[in-house]
Amino acid sequence: MNGILIKDVMVEDVAFVSIPGSRDMVLKALKERHVSGVPVVKGGELVGMVTRTDLLRNPEEDQTALLMTRDPLVVKPEDSVVEAAKLLAENDIRRLPVVEDATLSGIVSVADIIRVIADLDINRTIERYFEKTAVAIWDEMPLPVAGAVMEYADVQASPVIDSDLNLVGIVSDRDLINASVIEDSVEMSDMSSATDEDEWTWESTRDTLNFYYGVSRIALRKIPVKQAMVPAVTAIKSSEVSECARVMKREKIDQLPVVSAHQKLAGMLKDSDLLWALIEHSLESEI
Repeated sequence: MNGILIKDVMVEDVAFVSIPGSRDMVLKALKERHVSGVPVVKGGELVGMVTRTDLLRNPEEDQTALLMTRDPLVVKPEDSVVEAAKLLAENDIRRLPVVEDATLSGIVSVADIIRVIADLDINRTIERYFEKTAVAIWDEMPLPVAGAVMEYADVQASPVIDSDLNLVGIVSDRDLINASVIEDSVEMSDMSSATDEDEWTWESTRDTLNFYYGVSRIALRKIPVKQAMVPAVTAIKSSEVSECARVMKREKIDQLPVVSAHQKLAGMLKDSDLLWALIEHSLESEI
C-alpha cells in the first residue's frame, strides 16, 4: 500500500493561473478544465491555491491574489499516496500541489486517490464512514437561495428532494458555477470633501463627491434548483468501500446520497470519507 507513490497517480498537465490575475481568469480555467481548484504561480513558483468555493464566498473580489489561499500544503513526487490521503483528510482539503524545489510539477486530488481505492479490494461497508446528516434542498427552491443555504451549511453538494420527500437529484458547487452569470453594475462611494465643522469651507465644496466605479459579481441565475441539479447516483449502507469508489470513478462524481431500502435519504457519502477507509486499510495491512 505505501509502495504507491504520488508520482504514480498525480496529474502532470496541471491547470493553473498566475498573479497578477483576475477572477475571470480563474473562472475560465475552472470551466475549461472541469476542475474545482487550481494552483496559483508567480514567476514559476507556487504561491497559492484558488477554488470554486473561494469564488462563491467572495463574489465581489476580482484579484486572484486576494481570492487564493496562500502557502498551501504540498507533497513531493516520492511521497506515498497514504501520506497524501492523511493530509487531505485531516485538513479537509481536496487537492495538494506536487512540488520539486518550490516549482509546481503536478497535482494530486481526492479524485486521484479514489481511483487508487477503486483498484483495491477494500470490502468493508461504508456504514461507518458516510455522514448521517445531510443538508437537503427542495427542487423548487430558487438557485440563489440554495447557494446561500449551502454556503451557510458549509457543504459543497446537497441532495435534492421533491415535495413528496423523494430524492430526485443532487446539486453541487460545480452546478452552481455552471449556472452562474457575471453581472456588471455601478457602485457609488461617498467621499466627503470636508466636515461641517470646517467654517472656511465653501458650501458648494461641502457637497458630497460621488465616486462611481464598476463592479462585477458572480450571480446565480434565478431558476429553480431542478434546472441546475443532476441525477443522483446512490449507495446503500451495505455498499462496499471500493465498490463506491468505482462508482465515483466511473460517474466522475464526488458524493453519493445514501438511501434506505425504501429509497429515503439516510445521509451522504463524500469521496473524502473514503480516504479514512484507505488510511485504516493501510494500517491494518502493516500489522
